[in-house]
Amino acid sequence: MSSDSGRLVVRPSEGLHGEVPIAGAKNSVLKLMAATVLAEGTHVLHNVPDLTDVTDMAELLSAMGLVVTREGATLTIERPADIVPEAPYELVERMRASIVVLGPLLAKVGEARVAVPGGDDFGHRPIDMHLASLESLGARFTSSHGFIQGRADQLHGTSVVLDFPSVGATENLLMAAVLAKGTTTIDNAAREPEIADLASMLNRMGAQVVGAGSSTIEIEGVAELTPVEHTVIPDRIEAATFLAAVGVAGGEVTLLGARADHMDMLIQKLGTMGMRISPTPEGVWAMSKGELRSTDISTLPYPGVATDYKPLLVAMLTVADGIGIVTENIFGGRFRYISELVRMGADIRTEGHHAVVRGIPALSGAPVRASDIRAGAALVIAGIRAEGETLISGAGHLDRGYERFDEKLRDIGVDVTRLP
Repeated sequence: MSSDSGRLVVRPSEGLHGEVPIAGAKNSVLKLMAATVLAEGTHVLHNVPDLTDVTDMAELLSAMGLVVTREGATLTIERPADIVPEAPYELVERMRASIVVLGPLLAKVGEARVAVPGGDDFGHRPIDMHLASLESLGARFTSSHGFIQGRADQLHGTSVVLDFPSVGATENLLMAAVLAKGTTTIDNAAREPEIADLASMLNRMGAQVVGAGSSTIEIEGVAELTPVEHTVIPDRIEAATFLAAVGVAGGEVTLLGARADHMDMLIQKLGTMGMRISPTPEGVWAMSKGELRSTDISTLPYPGVATDYKPLLVAMLTVADGIGIVTENIFGGRFRYISELVRMGADIRTEGHHAVVRGIPALSGAPVRASDIRAGAALVIAGIRAEGETLISGAGHLDRGYERFDEKLRDIGVDVTRLP
């Protein structure tokens, strides 16, 4: 299904109850799949979500000569001795995360030809930091006809200070540095749980990475890595989406497998808004009376409030009591879904990278369009508290980031139907 196809109909829903299994993290598994380029042999990944982005990454690896098979939530990736170090445009245009094959290809094969990436439509996200970081290790790049061509006879360890704690640049640098000669230090590194998950897999492959999850990562290069089995961490953004659904609808739900320690700042914010959330042995328990209070929100690199959470929080604020000011500090242009919320009656005013959200008791169902994964999720959340029907087109975007999204919502009491 293309991102622009498919529609969802959402009707008002109250009192959600039950359990929701949280799938493996999309933002982790794509990078773990790319890391299999670093070692010949058979890799096994468990807790892999069934998403179109995962399918696209599997196709990308297959185009490079790796053999990817799936059985349930387990991926087996066979990395042969010889691969084609190229990521073709028709695959890269579907998914920005494909740029992370650049680091492992340069480290292992010594060359890479990668199309300039596509992905979500919410503003320009340059890859200059990726290239500059890899150049500091000794890679050389040229760019022509929509492709980046990289070469590296031998990468050498060095000290790198990132201008911004970019997740993708940190991951590319990490995967390149594990096979570089000498020691690499990454300062101002991204601290997301997905970075720690990647480092965990790399270390089990034989890499020597210390400090992943902190702002300084040190990597001692090794000569060779070996394939491993690895289990993907749970998806904190999927968990946040179901927390938002419970917040606006009210009810009591347990998110099976979710990790509260990956969502500390978000859980604090939701507590301020009137929700009760606690870790349990099974995952995370959440309760809401459906009566939310407004709060101010600023997106920041981890451990701050993630930019991926923001559309969900804005949807919650539209029906909260009071006025909330939302500030986007990560990506410009990531307010495009707000015009769709306004179509549903939301009282939102934007100025630059700020949005002022004045809560109202209920929204009004309307035809709206999802422009990206999280925008689509935000419109679903809004539809739960909208009178009448909300018809969301472009629902194929949701399949890139959520496994069986409408089914899981129905299982806890949301009135949602998928249309062709």
